[in-house]
Amino acid sequence: MNVLWLQAAGCGGCTMSLLCAESPSLPDLMVGAGLRFLWHPSLSVETGAEAGALLDRAAEGEIPLDILCVEGAVARGPNGTGRYQMLSGTGRSMLDWVDRLAHRAEHVVAVGSCAAFGGVTSAGGNPSDAAGLQFEGAHPGGILAADFRGRGGLPVINVAGCPTHPDWVGETLMLLAAGALGPADLDDFARPRFYAEHLVHHGCPRNEFYEYKASATTLCEMGCMMEHLGCVGTQAVGDCNIRPWNGQGSCTRAGYPCISCTAPEFEEPRHAFTATPKVAGIPVGLPADMPKAWFMALASLSKAATPERLSRNAVSDRVEVLPGPRKPRT
Repeated sequence: MNVLWLQAAGCGGCTMSLLCAESPSLPDLMVGAGLRFLWHPSLSVETGAEAGALLDRAAEGEIPLDILCVEGAVARGPNGTGRYQMLSGTGRSMLDWVDRLAHRAEHVVAVGSCAAFGGVTSAGGNPSDAAGLQFEGAHPGGILAADFRGRGGLPVINVAGCPTHPDWVGETLMLLAAGALGPADLDDFARPRFYAEHLVHHGCPRNEFYEYKASATTLCEMGCMMEHLGCVGTQAVGDCNIRPWNGQGSCTRAGYPCISCTAPEFEEPRHAFTATPKVAGIPVGLPADMPKAWFMALASLSKAATPERLSRNAVSDRVEVLPGPRKPRT
């Protein structure tokens, strides 16, 4: 299957992330799944007129286009012309190229939250009028219409994340190559359910602190970061802590709160990423599927029962109190 990859308005971080894939690596993934890059602007040898000719042939249907991957939001400005972002040497805007190629592709994949929803590229007043492929923020309809479907019958597949996890991209491509990804395998934002049916909270190494509401107060401390430091891992979709990045890493494992980068409009939370908005001392962002009264009742009980080990370790940058040895029965 031919994969054509375009890099639109973004930082290129999703390509950098994909290059860090390990099991399998990117070359092994492509060979094993029967995929080949028709063209990737950072990885392919074709440049200039040669690359332009290849894109033209794909847009005209002379070369089969199985999967179109777009990384980065697409700029529509000024005034809907897309000329803020031209594909160098082609005389055409990225907006035009994406529209032409998407209607030729069997499947269209938005790689990263910028391509999916607009992401960081659309923040701060959005002077370039950037949008995602099939969503503008949380609203259906972006560069492509809300009812757009690839020739394979699927909407744009949003492999959201900032950057997205290399395994999410790899698994999506492998499922498409195997014909094993259908409409029921996507959530309401067209994110693949194999990672969107999990919460970042699942597998978080700070879960014991969360259970007892033993909270960190600064970024260098070991406790749960939900109460004071803005962590929204109990609401954010992603299996980041179940399959850690490169086998061992995630935001919360590194000591930084989850900012829900897989969600539309995460880039402008209207407060600092490391601050938890509160009303009358109660965090606003409670777990999405739990009534507030229940949460507060459980939190009060949990705090009253917090072991000293967790209370002290939560506000320390390293383990101060070791787990006590289990006493034998007498």
